[in-house]
Amino acid sequence: MYRVAITGIGAVSCLGLDLDTISSALREGRSGVVVDEARRALGFRSTLTGMIDGFDVSGVLTRKARKTMPEYCIWAYQAAADALAVAGIDLEELKGDRQTGIIFGNDSSSLAAVEQIDKLRATRDTALLGSGLVFRSMTSNISMNLNALFATRGACWTLSSACSSGGHAVGQGSDLIALGKQRRVICGGAQEINPESMASFDGLRAFASRVDTPTEASRPFDASRDGLVPSGGAAAVVLEELESAKARGATILGEVVGYGFSSDGGHISVPSDTGIADAMTMALENAAFKPADIDYLCAHATSTPAGDRAEARNIRAVFGENTVPVSSLKAMTGHELWMAGASQVVYSTLMARDGFVAPNINFQTPDDDTRHLNVITETLHRPPELALLNSAGFGGTNSSLLLRFGS
Repeated sequence: MYRVAITGIGAVSCLGLDLDTISSALREGRSGVVVDEARRALGFRSTLTGMIDGFDVSGVLTRKARKTMPEYCIWAYQAAADALAVAGIDLEELKGDRQTGIIFGNDSSSLAAVEQIDKLRATRDTALLGSGLVFRSMTSNISMNLNALFATRGACWTLSSACSSGGHAVGQGSDLIALGKQRRVICGGAQEINPESMASFDGLRAFASRVDTPTEASRPFDASRDGLVPSGGAAAVVLEELESAKARGATILGEVVGYGFSSDGGHISVPSDTGIADAMTMALENAAFKPADIDYLCAHATSTPAGDRAEARNIRAVFGENTVPVSSLKAMTGHELWMAGASQVVYSTLMARDGFVAPNINFQTPDDDTRHLNVITETLHRPPELALLNSAGFGGTNSSLLLRFGS
């Protein structure tokens, strides 16, 4: 088995558009949650969302290239290009490379589908829809567009598993390298931010209601949590076979040493008390580590009553009374959905690079399940060394990634 290094990271996030800005937000506990007045006008119960601020789509690629790309796909391209730059890889190096793959997590392209049918109803002529909408409305639009733009010839597909999509994409990319099937994989996740993609969630009353204090609305593990805050953006990670990366002089940012997965085999939307625990256990066993070795747990916790309760029970099942430091970064970002598992890798790598562990802001009062956790409420001024990252999705699909830093 080959070792898997992290050599590049990039993100377009509600916390910032560059790595240094994102890192500062994480260190300072600064939220990216805002009120979106467009949602109020549409009749949303909750107008809260994470928002990408200041990103100029017109400044990325040519207009022709962007024709087949929804906005979040352009974010994904930018995140991937930034990650490749951090890794010291010129785009020309990728052309025709059979040993470089692309795997992205994504599970919707709602806005493009709505635009397509709106245009058809207005024109009553399918010939006027244009070719771009065909590709923008496909869930696999990120991997197909990046493949055409980077001209790679290795693995190329989109992984859809709801809110664990990004985590599984990184895990699968890591497995391909570990098995010797690819030398390098550009992986990550992306999520659209628009009312069209979130309307039905709002109808289920799944979202937080603190619209008067948006930065306090996402409250993972807190007893007063009452729903998630939708968010999104794009996160990208460059994974490489460790010795190959060293041979070309790459800076090693970290290492993926374990990947675990599981499914609940139960309710489609209510998480179980065992599923994430099974994924965490697999990741630990995969890397031959024990729970006591972990010095940071990046929780999936989305600020929903049932979800956070279940994850707290899963964490206790694996760690017992071990007080591993835990934080859910969704307290700052909101729930980045399909992107979330990949963005955790970017955020954790930034914390390791810059020497801190980010807090779980808005955590004030635990409930009976969360009181057993060592939830970080203030920034820890030391880097994570061995971090376990959880993500989970509808249908009971779970991912856990084990990252090692500093060695």
